Amino acid sequence: VVKFRRTGESSRSDEDGISGEHEVQIEGVRTELEPVELGDGAAVPKEFANPTDDTFMVEDAVEAIGFGKFQWKLSVITGLAWANAMEMMILSILAPQLHCEWRLPSWKVALLTSVVFVGMMSSSTLWGNISDQYGRKTGLKISVLWTLYYGILSGFAPIYSWILVLRGLVGFGIGGVPQSVTLYAEFLPMKARAKCILLIEVFWALGTVFEVLLAVVVMPTLGWRWLLILSALPLLLFAGLCFWLPESARYDVLSGNQEKALATLKRIATENGAPMPLGKLVVSRQEDRGKMRDLFTPHFRWTTLLLWFIW
Repeated sequence: VVKFRRTGESSRSDEDGISGEHEVQIEGVRTELEPVELGDGAAVPKEFANPTDDTFMVEDAVEAIGFGKFQWKLSVITGLAWANAMEMMILSILAPQLHCEWRLPSWKVALLTSVVFVGMMSSSTLWGNISDQYGRKTGLKISVLWTLYYGILSGFAPIYSWILVLRGLVGFGIGGVPQSVTLYAEFLPMKARAKCILLIEVFWALGTVFEVLLAVVVMPTLGWRWLLILSALPLLLFAGLCFWLPESARYDVLSGNQEKALATLKRIATENGAPMPLGKLVVSRQEDRGKMRDLFTPHFRWTTLLLWFIW
């Protein structure tokens, strides 16, 4: 028995039948349904015309849009932030120079290098919390501007104690730069994710090579102070291009800003020349936020220790 209900959209008059439910007895069992053709101008029954039932998540949209021009631009811009390897490579050039010029003992030279890593270690969790609370772009932008400011300022350090503090503050900013990988990964389709994230390492290598070449040109003529200032060039370029960098659509939708997330996805689709998925953008299932102690539960303990050991 199949039940039909009058929807009020039929062109038949009320005399043709009584409004309400009607039952039709069908003899036998049909294994296939036949398509129903509607006449010109005929309305689709409400039971079959509900496009709001079609939904998609940010991850579905990223997969549907695919890899294109937008991701290539994003690769270059986030790569500029990752090229702050210059701020790390400069330590091996700066330390021996200051050792000779300021006649520093060996332990002070070693401390000048170590203080950068102490700054990174003390700030990494802080930058992660800022990025989770205020956005990936916000956390990355603040950390890059922080590194840029103190990197340039360290070129004006008059004495050892000043440059020690300033390089420590540079390390504090560098601790937040890996947020560029987080932002980058959230715009990558699954097929391109592994190779594109590893592509970021190319910018790290380019940064170290560029720092050595810069030192060969600058050190004999302008000295180490100008080398410190010019080493901030990639970060300065990144700061100038920040206006183009979008916030993570995944972060926006989880923060309740679905309109902004949808606008970002439409922008990516336009730049890539790909269609947007049909339907309504919905929030992906968000479980309770993890805690530090979860890293040491039996399920994750060995993975945590092995990853820490590799790094």
